[in-house]
Amino acid sequence: MNFVFVLHQVLTNMALLYFLILGVWGMFRAVRGREVDSSYMGALVVAQVLLMVNILLGGALWLDGRAAVMSRFDVHVLYGAFVLIFLPFVYVALLRGDDTNRAQWVWGFVNLFMFFLIPRFFQTAL
Repeated sequence: MNFVFVLHQVLTNMALLYFLILGVWGMFRAVRGREVDSSYMGALVVAQVLLMVNILLGGALWLDGRAAVMSRFDVHVLYGAFVLIFLPFVYVALLRGDDTNRAQWVWGFVNLFMFFLIPRFFQTAL
Protein backbone atom coordinates (compact mmCIF):
# COMPACT_ATOMS: atom_id res chain seq x y z
CA MET A 1 0.00 0.00 0.00
CA ASN A 2 3.05 2.24 0.25
CA PHE A 3 3.08 2.34 -3.57
CA VAL A 4 -0.46 3.76 -3.55
CA PHE A 5 0.61 6.41 -1.04
CA VAL A 6 3.56 7.45 -3.20
CA LEU A 7 1.36 7.44 -6.31
CA HIS A 8 -1.17 9.65 -4.51
CA GLN A 9 1.60 12.14 -3.71
CA VAL A 10 2.99 12.03 -7.25
CA LEU A 11 -0.44 12.64 -8.77
CA THR A 12 -0.93 15.58 -6.40
CA ASN A 13 2.33 17.12 -7.61
CA MET A 14 1.35 16.36 -11.18
CA ALA A 15 -2.01 18.08 -10.69
CA LEU A 16 -0.23 21.11 -9.20
CA LEU A 17 1.98 21.51 -12.26
CA TYR A 18 -0.84 20.66 -14.66
CA PHE A 19 -3.07 23.40 -13.25
CA LEU A 20 -0.19 25.87 -13.47
CA ILE A 21 0.25 25.01 -17.15
CA LEU A 22 -3.50 25.18 -17.80
CA GLY A 23 -3.75 28.51 -15.98
CA VAL A 24 -0.84 30.12 -17.83
CA TRP A 25 -2.06 28.69 -21.14
CA GLY A 26 -5.60 29.92 -20.45
CA MET A 27 -4.44 33.42 -19.55
CA PHE A 28 -2.21 33.55 -22.62
CA ARG A 29 -5.16 32.55 -24.81
CA ALA A 30 -7.42 35.06 -23.08
CA VAL A 31 -4.98 37.96 -23.52
CA ARG A 32 -4.72 37.11 -27.22
CA GLY A 33 -8.52 37.30 -27.52
CA ARG A 34 -9.03 33.59 -28.18
CA GLU A 35 -12.14 31.63 -27.33
CA VAL A 36 -12.23 28.31 -25.52
CA ASP A 37 -11.57 25.60 -28.10
CA SER A 38 -11.73 21.82 -28.04
CA SER A 39 -8.05 21.39 -27.17
CA TYR A 40 -8.42 23.50 -24.04
CA MET A 41 -11.64 21.75 -23.04
CA GLY A 42 -9.94 18.41 -23.59
CA ALA A 43 -7.13 19.50 -21.29
CA LEU A 44 -9.75 20.42 -18.66
CA VAL A 45 -11.29 16.95 -18.98
CA VAL A 46 -7.85 15.41 -18.47
CA ALA A 47 -7.46 17.56 -15.35
CA GLN A 48 -10.80 16.35 -14.00
CA VAL A 49 -9.90 12.71 -14.68
CA LEU A 50 -6.54 13.22 -12.96
CA LEU A 51 -8.32 14.58 -9.89
CA MET A 52 -10.82 11.71 -9.89
CA VAL A 53 -8.05 9.10 -10.03
CA ASN A 54 -6.27 10.86 -7.18
CA ILE A 55 -9.47 10.86 -5.12
CA LEU A 56 -9.90 7.13 -5.75
CA LEU A 57 -6.34 6.54 -4.57
CA GLY A 58 -7.06 8.63 -1.48
CA GLY A 59 -10.14 6.50 -0.83
CA ALA A 60 -8.02 3.36 -1.07
CA LEU A 61 -5.59 4.86 1.44
CA TRP A 62 -8.49 5.69 3.75
CA LEU A 63 -9.74 2.09 3.56
CA ASP A 64 -6.23 0.94 4.43
CA GLY A 65 -6.27 3.03 7.61
CA ARG A 66 -3.96 5.88 6.59
CA ALA A 67 -6.50 8.43 7.86
CA ALA A 68 -5.50 7.66 11.45
CA VAL A 69 -2.13 9.37 11.02
CA MET A 70 -3.56 12.56 9.49
CA SER A 71 -4.19 15.47 11.83
CA ARG A 72 -6.92 17.09 9.69
CA PHE A 73 -8.52 14.17 7.86
CA ASP A 74 -11.97 15.77 7.80
CA VAL A 75 -10.67 18.91 6.08
CA HIS A 76 -8.68 16.81 3.60
CA VAL A 77 -11.87 14.91 2.66
CA LEU A 78 -13.71 18.22 2.30
CA TYR A 79 -11.03 19.45 -0.11
CA GLY A 80 -11.34 16.18 -2.04
CA ALA A 81 -15.08 16.72 -2.39
CA PHE A 82 -14.45 20.29 -3.51
CA VAL A 83 -12.08 19.31 -6.32
CA LEU A 84 -14.49 16.62 -7.45
CA ILE A 85 -17.27 19.12 -8.15
CA PHE A 86 -15.47 22.44 -8.76
CA LEU A 87 -14.56 22.18 -12.47
CA PRO A 88 -17.93 20.69 -13.50
CA PHE A 89 -19.66 23.38 -11.42
CA VAL A 90 -17.79 26.15 -13.23
CA TYR A 91 -18.70 24.64 -16.60
CA VAL A 92 -22.38 23.93 -15.88
CA ALA A 93 -23.49 26.57 -13.39
CA LEU A 94 -21.16 29.51 -13.95
CA LEU A 95 -20.37 29.41 -17.66
CA ARG A 96 -23.33 27.33 -18.85
CA GLY A 97 -21.29 25.97 -21.75
CA ASP A 98 -20.06 29.41 -22.82
CA ASP A 99 -16.97 29.30 -25.04
CA THR A 100 -16.32 32.99 -25.66
CA ASN A 101 -13.23 34.98 -24.69
CA ARG A 102 -14.88 35.79 -21.37
CA ALA A 103 -15.05 32.07 -20.63
CA GLN A 104 -11.38 31.74 -21.49
CA TRP A 105 -10.58 34.38 -18.87
CA VAL A 106 -12.68 32.50 -16.32
CA TRP A 107 -10.95 29.19 -17.08
CA GLY A 108 -7.54 30.81 -16.83
CA PHE A 109 -8.32 32.23 -13.41
CA VAL A 110 -10.03 29.03 -12.25
CA ASN A 111 -6.98 26.96 -13.12
CA LEU A 112 -4.62 29.39 -11.42
CA PHE A 113 -6.92 29.29 -8.39
CA MET A 114 -6.62 25.51 -8.34
CA PHE A 115 -2.82 25.82 -8.65
CA PHE A 116 -2.69 28.02 -5.56
CA LEU A 117 -5.18 25.85 -3.66
CA ILE A 118 -3.50 22.44 -4.13
CA PRO A 119 -0.62 23.18 -1.71
CA ARG A 120 -3.28 23.77 0.95
CA PHE A 121 -4.75 20.34 0.18
CA PHE A 122 -1.30 18.87 0.62
CA GLN A 123 -0.78 20.64 3.97
CA THR A 124 -3.93 19.13 5.47
CA ALA A 125 -2.58 15.65 4.68
CA LEU A 126 0.50 16.11 6.86
